[in-house]
Amino acid sequence: MLNQSSSSRSNQNQDQNQINRTHTDKKALRRKLRKLRRSLSNAEQQKASRNLTTQVYRSRLLLKHRFIALYLGSDGELNPEILIKQLWRQKKQVYLPVIHPFSSNRLFFCRIQPNTKLNKNKFGILEPNFKTSLRIPRQFLSLVLMPLVAFDAAGNRMGMGGGFYDRSFAYKADKTKKSKPALVGIAHSFQEQASLPIEPWDIPLEGILTEKDYYLFQSR
Repeated sequence: MLNQSSSSRSNQNQDQNQINRTHTDKKALRRKLRKLRRSLSNAEQQKASRNLTTQVYRSRLLLKHRFIALYLGSDGELNPEILIKQLWRQKKQVYLPVIHPFSSNRLFFCRIQPNTKLNKNKFGILEPNFKTSLRIPRQFLSLVLMPLVAFDAAGNRMGMGGGFYDRSFAYKADKTKKSKPALVGIAHSFQEQASLPIEPWDIPLEGILTEKDYYLFQSR
């Protein structure tokens, strides 16, 4: 019994050490890629944003979607602001994620229009007013284009670490059911990694858009 107990503790310690190494590696990767994103000049960011819009239309992704959630870029993220203006011209309904003031671990989605007033949240990210904006249930969105820090060819996503999107769309982890919305990540092409560590709560993506390519994961 003593040998079994000792062996069990040893295995637990090894598992915990592996978890700690994984978390350390993820933090280091986030720091590296965020630094690379922020190093881009305004001209480089604008070019990437224009090229992203081109890739979106080449992908024909928008043809079957009307209720679309995006984000406003910060921290060097590939900014879909040009795309948002194009969506308005096409009479699409555009929504931004908003952190609920009393339920800060999940996202709500509020409609924005060209004249919508935006304010900075606690992270310095512009968002519409939660109280006065038209909100839509997550399941009624048809497409969500979300930011990420890293991705791999299997469709795994690494975010900023807050878990907002994973918690908000946790119901999509049930792969036996087809549910809306489609989840597609947006990133600079240099954010692609050979592989990413996966956590049980990570929600895989159905596609990735960069300024150069569109990756579609057919099995999802």
